[in-house]
Amino acid sequence: MDDDEMVVALVAAGLSRAGHRVLTAGDGRQALEQIDAVLPDVVVCDVNMPGLDGFAFAQQLRATPSGRTIPLIFLTSRQGQADVLKGLRLGADDYVSKPFMIDELVARVNVKMARRPVPVELLDHDLRSGVLTEQRLREIAGREQLRAVRTGRPGFLGVLEIAEAVPLRDRFGPTAIDSLARQLAAALAEDAAALEEVGHAQTGRFLILLPEMGEDQAAHRLAGIARRVAGRRMTVHGEAVWTTPVIGYAAFSDSSDTAELVEKAVVAAEHAVVHLDARPVRWTGQMAALSRRRMPKLTPDRLRTPGQVLLTLVLGLVLPFFVYWGVGHFYDISGVAYLVVVASLLITAATIWLEGFLALSPPRPPPDPRGASPPASAIIAAYLPNEAPIVMETVDAFLAVDYEGPLQIILAYNTPRPLAVESALLDVAKKDPRFVPFKVEGSTSKAQNVNAALHRVKGEFVGIFDADHCPQPDSFRRAWRWIAGGYDVVQGHSVVRNGDASWVARTVAVEFESIYAVSHPGRTRLHDFGIFGGSNGYWRSSLLRAIRMRGSMLTEDIDSALRAVEEGARITSDPLLVSRELAPITLGALWNQRMRWAQGWFQVSLRHLLPGLRSPNLSVRQKWGFAFLLGWREIYPWVSLQIFPLIAYQAYTREGLGDLDWFIAIFVLTTLFTVAVGPGQTLFAYICSDRELRRHKGWFWWYLVVASIFYTELKNIIARVAQIKEAMRERAWKITPRTEQAETEDASASASPSGQEPT
Repeated sequence: MDDDEMVVALVAAGLSRAGHRVLTAGDGRQALEQIDAVLPDVVVCDVNMPGLDGFAFAQQLRATPSGRTIPLIFLTSRQGQADVLKGLRLGADDYVSKPFMIDELVARVNVKMARRPVPVELLDHDLRSGVLTEQRLREIAGREQLRAVRTGRPGFLGVLEIAEAVPLRDRFGPTAIDSLARQLAAALAEDAAALEEVGHAQTGRFLILLPEMGEDQAAHRLAGIARRVAGRRMTVHGEAVWTTPVIGYAAFSDSSDTAELVEKAVVAAEHAVVHLDARPVRWTGQMAALSRRRMPKLTPDRLRTPGQVLLTLVLGLVLPFFVYWGVGHFYDISGVAYLVVVASLLITAATIWLEGFLALSPPRPPPDPRGASPPASAIIAAYLPNEAPIVMETVDAFLAVDYEGPLQIILAYNTPRPLAVESALLDVAKKDPRFVPFKVEGSTSKAQNVNAALHRVKGEFVGIFDADHCPQPDSFRRAWRWIAGGYDVVQGHSVVRNGDASWVARTVAVEFESIYAVSHPGRTRLHDFGIFGGSNGYWRSSLLRAIRMRGSMLTEDIDSALRAVEEGARITSDPLLVSRELAPITLGALWNQRMRWAQGWFQVSLRHLLPGLRSPNLSVRQKWGFAFLLGWREIYPWVSLQIFPLIAYQAYTREGLGDLDWFIAIFVLTTLFTVAVGPGQTLFAYICSDRELRRHKGWFWWYLVVASIFYTELKNIIARVAQIKEAMRERAWKITPRTEQAETEDASASASPSGQEPT
């Protein structure tokens, strides 16, 4: 840097001829801005410059951890002894007077690059990031392990990597990783524990040493680091980027030496990278074992599920009967049990009726915000072998969206084999820069696709969609009204567009109206929080980057929504925020889809019920909503069966069914009230339904009959079997075919873990 343009041109030309890449600046402030973006190997600096002169620049450079190790050569006309001494005291490594020989200056630069001068106190520190070198941290970790053995105190070692390191290096060059390393080092230093140490390896990996920390404390610390990094806007070459931290960690007690400890933390990080959900993964002994063997299938699938259905009948009908019979030898509890069951049915029915009435006045979006609309993004998650026949139609629908601000459309897809449609997608991207096809290599889930795409999201808010969705043209404008009005997530109304394909699709079409047009908005008003349903949902981008989706959950969408609510985020439901999608067209496809949903809800209930009830961010009303959605909805499918063993026991203790009084007032009234729920739900669904769907009045009559005869109980059976499957750790993920052709192909294919259906 020099304010003399001729000197700048001369020095830059000489260094370029010697094979160096040269950046130039006219004063100290310009130089510091460039150094913040690209860490240089050597700085050649004039002293007399306007603004920030060379001496002031040197002071500021040496005040930063990464700037302390950059070789600094003063090139100046100030030749007095006092100036030379001042420059050296400020941290200069060489002092060259003008006029000068360019070859000599190049030689001095080469020497400084070959043998970098380092302050004594930083000999054990990484020159790029300012933290410890990997070797030095390993030495400290070894001592801490020995101390832990002697004292019995716990400790952990974590490994942090950036999932996007390779694409960032390919895009910006190797200096991008140096820039990220400095920013990551600053993030790791925030709220660091007293004994915590951080090291940086040549591979770009960070090692985090957490001595004298228990497992809960270490997990909390690493989760905080992951959240901070995932939500932090970083800068590479002046361009904003967001990154996905991948963290694995292992306990001191897991290994006998430091090398093994690091290796196990790396293995845990490899497991963490599978889902890209920014969640630290603890090393366990099963990790290595599971990678070398496959779990055997003990029972053929065609026999397992019927056996599980039979097991639920034994648990829900036969076992309660024998409980009443056994306890009845001492005391008849059937009367009390009957009152409990009746009360449970009444509470459930009343809640459903209340949701319906509240849905008649759904939440309304805030008024249009003033000013220009911000950039927005859409992520379409797709498993292309399943969705290749429909994906082009989906892309066309998104390109037709009417949004005033910049709109970015990312198709985040995975496929086990090359497909012809990929070329067509690239052709669309060449014609319309708004569209970004993004193949997520190695992905096995929707969560991975979404998490990976977040790195490319440029919008202030982002809509999440499955590959069969066609949003209405005004959807992003309407969603922005909610986000600008202070909400963090808004769930839209998913409308089935292939209801005429089969009786199954017709049933699902009306059911979706009862879910998205009635239950979602009704529950939002009742419980004071909404639920993100996986598709046609819009997130504040910063929140989604911090929350992420967890591919370990079968309903990663519900899990992410509840984690957001637990942290105080505002989620609402808008039945007029419409997107049209495809429903399953066969009973088998519907069974697989609903089984995943039910088992996923059960997983979410186990994970979030107690934390939600304890969360200081939730009101009493919201905690009641958690208790109902995560607790009672899992118990109710079993409670709904209990009237049968009760009647059977009463008949057993008397002369048979004919001796029972079927016209007891409480029995008759309860029966009428609960049976009326089905027609009531259908009526609410019709009143609140999408205008196009309301034209098919026959579909609603069809749904009323089918739901009353078997569909409602089918969903209860699925809910009970899902709990059995989760208890048996049976978590196969079967895709939902989007077309009849895709279903035929999938019938002979193995199940894919890529879940691209609505929830």
